[in-house]
Amino acid sequence: DTGAAPERTPDAAPGSAPRRAAGREADGLAVASFVLGLVGLLVFNLLLGPAAIVMALLALARRTRRPGRARLGLALGVADLVVLAVLVTVNGTVAWDLAG
Repeated sequence: DTGAAPERTPDAAPGSAPRRAAGREADGLAVASFVLGLVGLLVFNLLLGPAAIVMALLALARRTRRPGRARLGLALGVADLVVLAVLVTVNGTVAWDLAG
């Protein structure tokens, strides 16, 4: 035994694994927010719009490395609710009617 302490690498630093996992989780929330907001423009805007907004806000609060995607998800979630409001106001329904 040489008595020397083992070398620590940056990856082995205490607390680094939970921080990376939280970063990945925030990035996943940002991407999910974007996807849900985009899909919500076509279907289930009543459910997917608010879900996209909540996920985007959580991703931004958790300091995602993809803030642009989270902001886009937030904007798309709001757009989902605007589309829903327009559909309800114009047609009195929450369904798309492409046939005219």
